[in-house]
Amino acid sequence: MSKVHHRYLTVDGQRLFYREAGPQDAPVIVLLHGFPTSSFMFRNLIPALADRYHLIAPDYLGFGLSDAPSVKEFDYTFEALTDLTAGLLEQLGVASYALYVQDYGAAIGFRLALRQPTAVTALITQNGNGYDAGFVESFWSGVRAYQKEQTPETEAAIRQALTLDMTRWQYVTGVPDETLVSPDAWHHDFDLLSRPGNDEIQLALFRDYATNPPLYPRLHEYLRSSSVPVLAVWGRGDEIFGPAGAEAFAADAADAEIHLLEGGHFLLESAGDEAAAIIRDFLGRRLRVSS
Repeated sequence: MSKVHHRYLTVDGQRLFYREAGPQDAPVIVLLHGFPTSSFMFRNLIPALADRYHLIAPDYLGFGLSDAPSVKEFDYTFEALTDLTAGLLEQLGVASYALYVQDYGAAIGFRLALRQPTAVTALITQNGNGYDAGFVESFWSGVRAYQKEQTPETEAAIRQALTLDMTRWQYVTGVPDETLVSPDAWHHDFDLLSRPGNDEIQLALFRDYATNPPLYPRLHEYLRSSSVPVLAVWGRGDEIFGPAGAEAFAADAADAEIHLLEGGHFLLESAGDEAAAIIRDFLGRRLRVSS
């Protein structure tokens, strides 16, 4: 099994944690996690790919083992998290890479791609939306209400996303056999969510998520003009980003490959081997080799 290194790097005064594995001279894949997890979600995927690829999986500021300054000390936006991620890649000397994005990772990864379109050699989205299609209204109506107006009522509703029950819900919903999902995953995430002040960080990002859909037209033009290879591998049972979010990529990405697997939002927890096999096949055939 490939060795996985656990490292820290200081970017703009913030200490960021990241996982790294694979040959230094191999094509790079940057793995960008979702809410409310961290690079921990890639703990099994990294060894499954590291024989052929150089994997880098950071924890965003406020997540995982990275620093988590308070909202009074840092303005938590997806632009700011993108800045730090870009800074980490620059310090590591990574100029060309494939992207794996999930949930919040899509908000950051798509910004990276729009900033430097020629840097991205392939795009893998796993339940990471880039279209208005796919937003499941039963989940997002409360988020939109909070974005529109912050009242005690809308905040109380959105704070449910920070509970242990809701964290578990994200992991097991849509999974045919819940016993395949280790409780370690949602307890790990909840422990980090429960750190003092982390609730305000997450509330800030829920508000700022409203800045993502307005970027979608630029993303779609990028997909059309760049012809970047796109793989959408999706848990069809996800009740946050539904299957329509995966299928939508076919409208703009040339020869987009779309796989709807039995699973939920955190597909790697229950269908990791199947997803890894699809990813390896896709990258083996379609990854662009930088000059």
